[in-house]
Amino acid sequence: MTDSPRGERTGPPPGSRAAAGRRLARALPALFLVTGVVFQLSTPEALTGAPLFVSAPLVSAPLFTWWATVLFGALGFAATAVLYAVTTSMGDTASLHGLATELATLVLVTAIAVLLNHIVRRDREAADSARGVAEAAQKAVLPTPDPRVGGLRLGARYEAARKDTLIGGDLYAARATPYGVRIVMGDVRGKGLGAIETVSVILGAFWEAAENEPSLTEVARCLERSLTREGASRTGLDDAESFATCVLVEIPPGHEVLRVLNKGHPEPLLLHPDGTVTVLTPGEFSLPLGLGDLAPEPDRADVWDFPADATLLLYTDGLSEARDGTDVFFDPAPWLAGRASASPDRLLGALVGDVRRFTGGARPDDMALLAVRRPAPGPARG
Repeated sequence: MTDSPRGERTGPPPGSRAAAGRRLARALPALFLVTGVVFQLSTPEALTGAPLFVSAPLVSAPLFTWWATVLFGALGFAATAVLYAVTTSMGDTASLHGLATELATLVLVTAIAVLLNHIVRRDREAADSARGVAEAAQKAVLPTPDPRVGGLRLGARYEAARKDTLIGGDLYAARATPYGVRIVMGDVRGKGLGAIETVSVILGAFWEAAENEPSLTEVARCLERSLTREGASRTGLDDAESFATCVLVEIPPGHEVLRVLNKGHPEPLLLHPDGTVTVLTPGEFSLPLGLGDLAPEPDRADVWDFPADATLLLYTDGLSEARDGTDVFFDPAPWLAGRASASPDRLLGALVGDVRRFTGGARPDDMALLAVRRPAPGPARG
């Protein structure tokens, strides 16, 4: 397991169920060999451990290198020969034929296992290469926000899902504008390079609209138009039906209020200085970006107080849809109660740790987090 530059981990945590399962799987070839020896020594001569010896190289093929696969096959070969010498009467023609058959089977199965190892390794390298390209593209279009924007303190985390899943389309951005600090958090439908392309379209439109449009409603319309144009330029039916959930936030100069426009996205959380947590449920739910033509009325933003020392948390459904081993969903609100005093980075670090422990390290979707804290005003200077 390694950490990427964004801090996300590319493998299961050491103490997770996934890591324990992987350790058990890697122990199976040796376990098969030992069990085969014990079985043949403790049973009548007609019974052998050959099926277990044959299983060892096959099981090792997707888990180890090719030479380790050959080693397990060779150990099975040696065990078969030695056990024959120990347990079988020398000169027994039928036993010799049986031994020859078992040894030939082991050689053939080991050769097949080496071929499988090569195929698995090649496919894994291709998948890692594709994921590496997607990660590089994602980092290029999704830079980490500055820790201070317009007098507010920010923290951001992007936690990738399991290593064998495609990169998702989570996005976030924060910008100081003439209208205050404007923020977007979103989640594009789909995964892979296509999703990252859509992310770049939405973020490009946000950078422009956040600077020039007088209201969040107009910003949302600009994002809608950009996503519609991007969908129309794609030839595939599935690509043309792309959409994205998002939440737009405006914190005007003075930082006393929040204006929040939610386009079908998980509700942000407001962590108050006294440790209580408010779920910012919109007064009217709006359709996701890309489905604006179906909306009967224009979107409207909700207004919330933003107390000093309070923290706004924005996130994608990789957080709210994380599940434990019994399929119980992670509810961030009670887990965050009492943590408003932490800095944005420390808050997100603690939250990511909670999610990893809750899920055992495996999540089906990427998780993007953005925390925005309004510092308390400092003492007046004479």
